[in-house]
Amino acid sequence: MPLTLPHAISIYFDISNGVDITRVKLCFTPDAVVFDEGKTHQGHSDIEAWQRAAQTAFDYSVEPRQIHTEGARVTVTSSVVGNFPNSPVELKHVFCLVDGKINTLEIL
Repeated sequence: MPLTLPHAISIYFDISNGVDITRVKLCFTPDAVVFDEGKTHQGHSDIEAWQRAAQTAFDYSVEPRQIHTEGARVTVTSSVVGNFPNSPVELKHVFCLVDGKINTLEIL
């Protein structure tokens, strides 16, 4: 059974799976911050560049498996499969939503 994700998070996973990267404006706040692999990406252009780099470097797909919500904090456990080292991996995406959009995302 597919998970029911908040709209912004659903768009984020669509982007992660190859849908138009420019849609980050639809799911992230203008001042959003993403923490991934020890790096910080802030704002729409930086987040778009981060997504483009990931999609250029590897072919992969992300499948959300579990969701846990605590107020504005939403943790989604996902399976990521692709042509990268140690594939497949299980990642936790920890989102903080503000006014229905992603304000922070930490990928663990």
